[in-house]
Amino acid sequence: MRFILHYAPDNASMIVRLAFEELGLPYETRLVDRAARAQDGAAYRALNPAGLIPCLETETEAGALFETGAILLWLADRHGGLGPGVDAPERGNFLKWLFFVSNTLHPMLRMTFYPKKYAGPDPAAQAALRQTVQGAGGAAMTLQGALALLDAELARQGTPFFFGDRPSALDCYLAPVVRWCAIYPKGETGWFALGAYPALQAMVGRMEARPSARRVAQAEGLGAAPFTAPEPCNPPEGSAT
Repeated sequence: MRFILHYAPDNASMIVRLAFEELGLPYETRLVDRAARAQDGAAYRALNPAGLIPCLETETEAGALFETGAILLWLADRHGGLGPGVDAPERGNFLKWLFFVSNTLHPMLRMTFYPKKYAGPDPAAQAALRQTVQGAGGAAMTLQGALALLDAELARQGTPFFFGDRPSALDCYLAPVVRWCAIYPKGETGWFALGAYPALQAMVGRMEARPSARRVAQAEGLGAAPFTAPEPCNPPEGSAT
């Protein structure tokens, strides 16, 4: 079966690439040139009308898939190995945390990357949005609060990765997210300290040591420690922005 992953370096497509590497499935990559705004072009929009990255072309009835969480869940259900199966006791727990990352954590991170899209052109409003999303939050959900919940859940499970001894879709999602918390946007990451989340810190360290992650890091120019001590990417093709 042929899979084509439309990607940009150090974008959400990295999450899907990591899942493919963990599954050992063959796939091809097609660069979406963000510098040329290829994601806004007619060819890409025909595959993903939302114009976001990634998009996965499949030779199945599913056709072209977009939305990172949806792609991960489709791969997990079709090929196994990325989380509890549909009849497993932990299936509901797996789904709620996967969707929490996809629907809550990741969108908040995007708000810090692109505050103008959410708060409008006023720099003060953009700064206020970042401060709110990155703050401690109290009863309100923030990036720190979301990461703390995930850290506590992983510690509760007591396994090397979420739901077992091998990475699940949730681990494939969270390792890149932790990376982005540490380095993006430049100069606006003082809120984040990986050591504040010891279970997540241990998990991303294990992920970083896996052959799958090393292959992804080499392909996208992420350096030797892409999750525990990340640096801006230096990709062989394309640009992260």
